[in-house]
Amino acid sequence: MIDREPNIRVGIIGNQPEVRGVFNGMYELPTTIRLRGSFQARVTDGRVVLFDEDDVEVMKGTSILCQPHPNATFTLRDVTIGISFHWERKEDQTFPGALRLIATREGTITAVNEIGVEEYLKSVISSEMSAEAPEELLKAHAITSRSWLVAMLEREHRSKSLGRTPSRSRESEHEIVRWYDREDHSRFDVCADDHCQRYQGITKIITETANRAIELTRGSFLVDQDEICDARFYKACGGLTENFENVWEDTEVRYLHSVSDSEHSHPVIRSEEEARSWILSSPDAYCNTTDGAILRQILPSFDQETTDFFRWKVEYSPAQLNEIITSKSGIDFGDIVDLVPVLRGPSGRILRLRIVGTRKTLVVGKELEIRRWLSKSHLYSSAFVVDVQRDRDGKPAKFVLRGAGWGHGVGLCQIGAAVMAAKGKKAEEIVLHYFPGAQLRRLY
Repeated sequence: MIDREPNIRVGIIGNQPEVRGVFNGMYELPTTIRLRGSFQARVTDGRVVLFDEDDVEVMKGTSILCQPHPNATFTLRDVTIGISFHWERKEDQTFPGALRLIATREGTITAVNEIGVEEYLKSVISSEMSAEAPEELLKAHAITSRSWLVAMLEREHRSKSLGRTPSRSRESEHEIVRWYDREDHSRFDVCADDHCQRYQGITKIITETANRAIELTRGSFLVDQDEICDARFYKACGGLTENFENVWEDTEVRYLHSVSDSEHSHPVIRSEEEARSWILSSPDAYCNTTDGAILRQILPSFDQETTDFFRWKVEYSPAQLNEIITSKSGIDFGDIVDLVPVLRGPSGRILRLRIVGTRKTLVVGKELEIRRWLSKSHLYSSAFVVDVQRDRDGKPAKFVLRGAGWGHGVGLCQIGAAVMAAKGKKAEEIVLHYFPGAQLRRLY
């Protein structure tokens, strides 16, 4: 395991024809040229061409590293956040650390922020939730995010040293099973969006509470059997968390198994009848909260646009469902006549869903692929039951999906953790609730 703070490369903008921004302070290029103020970069003949605020070319290369002088930051224009989610948008974002501009083979530019892990985490916990959240929650999230990040880096290093990448797809005539981990980014370690960890630099206010949460947990990790834990997190579990192997590769992880998001134990889901009863109820759970004060503290403004995260409902006409599934899957099912859960996990999340059409019937999994196929963006979770309203001829007239939770459900439930903190639980108690069997250890 590590014994010092690592640096990390964060992909902020990927594969764009140009990058525009501002150096807020002095930045130094490899040629000892110094820049401040507005800049833009474009690709010409396979190389990045960097222009200053007067549109004068100052440097070109396949990769340009811009190093900050003390206290300097940089702003990038039109950064896309919430990629493929229901609240996707663009905003200007400001970052500490170095900026690297990389030319891609496709003739585009990737912008990467190079920064130390601890400075990176100050932004992550402020971007994932309001920096005004309770300190114990911020400390718990700092430990979780730090553990996931460094575990991912170590896993990638092992995979490269062994020269192999695990398969993430199984396909046959009757079944498609896919799962998605951190994307295989070849030019950086993690992206800045929700697909890895939400990172927005210092665009969001990083309060003294957030700074203190990082300092108090500096170098602290969840570990298991002398390995840093792959500590996953998401918004709301819906009352029960999910097993790791049901969402990603088929390997059991003992600290990532289903637990009750409650002071009371809830039985895991073992049948379709139990799933329906669970999802259509409102059980006691930490993340079962409508406390506006708590939600405003822990959710950034755009996440507050989602208000029905614990239990939710989506309705589709047959035409709408046909269009979405055809578009997202690339498969012509004909007219969809039924959606049938085949296999569920202990949280009630569907792991395999049979899609029945007039031209084709196919089973799809795992949970994220199901969510992608059934929504123009992402369905909140795969923990749902299906009711098909039919006309007099037995043909579908409406598909109604009633669901539970927001996200994959493995590991730390952010809203549940926030409620635990509001109830006076300490950071150690919070993380060990969601990662049972793990231990806390300070590594640097």
